[in-house]
Amino acid sequence: MEHVLTVIAPPASGLLDRASLDAARAAIRQLGGLAGSPRWLKQGEAADIPFAELAPEAAEAAARAALGEAPFDLVAQPAEGRRKRLLVADMDSTIVVGETLDELAAVAGLKERIAAITARAMNGELDFREALRQRVAMLAGLPGAALAEVEARITPMPGAATLVATMRAHGAFAALVSGGFRYFTRRVAARLGFDLDQGNELEIEGAALTGRVVEPILDKDAKLATLRRLAAALGLPLSATLAVGDGANDLPMLQAAGLGVAFRAKPAVAAASRVRIDHAGLTALLWAQGYTEAELVQP
Repeated sequence: MEHVLTVIAPPASGLLDRASLDAARAAIRQLGGLAGSPRWLKQGEAADIPFAELAPEAAEAAARAALGEAPFDLVAQPAEGRRKRLLVADMDSTIVVGETLDELAAVAGLKERIAAITARAMNGELDFREALRQRVAMLAGLPGAALAEVEARITPMPGAATLVATMRAHGAFAALVSGGFRYFTRRVAARLGFDLDQGNELEIEGAALTGRVVEPILDKDAKLATLRRLAAALGLPLSATLAVGDGANDLPMLQAAGLGVAFRAKPAVAAASRVRIDHAGLTALLWAQGYTEAELVQP
């Protein structure tokens, strides 16, 4: 069939059962669509339902209504071309848990003040570049050693390493592109196996932060430009790309990618994104591409 609906439960929850899949199939049929037999990607966690004669948005909405408040993520899309050849991922609160800038602020005793600005910027309420300059200015004089202190505490998001390893093992190129700082992106990229990383540079003089960011600032426009540049360099149409992020500075690349995923995203970003993952980890991006449990690569 021409389309597929992927139903995804939180990892290790075992919540997804045949009754839930049958309810989703029945909802599609009630709208006049055809719905085929489910195919397990991972028992109890993820399954595909092939369907036809119904738009993906309509099928997804019908399935969501049928499943009620169950913590399932749903992704409806064309079946053809669902496996992507380029991954462009945001870092903070996407590939890693939390915001590295906020953690630097914690070292300086300013986490509450700076985190409040971060939250507004990530929800699109503030200009990203100005908000970044404002927050970094508050860190002037912080010893450069604080960067290593924060880096030692970075925790990858569940499923991050498997996502990168699996896609690369199947021929995809993986890029980490962050409005955060290159000090962290290059270390996270090396740790998780990304092919490329980009981020902003903090200015340091005399072993301390000056409170300035090296211009030009990598923002939403730069993220979108990177997605397009890498796709062109690899000879890929944008339909063959996957982008994932959580903040307002990710939204343009999410909307341009063949599969743009708002991952546990800020409200304004989730509302403006076609695909959202609210409950599962980053392995959800592999289920959405039709990978089975046997195909996953554990680094």
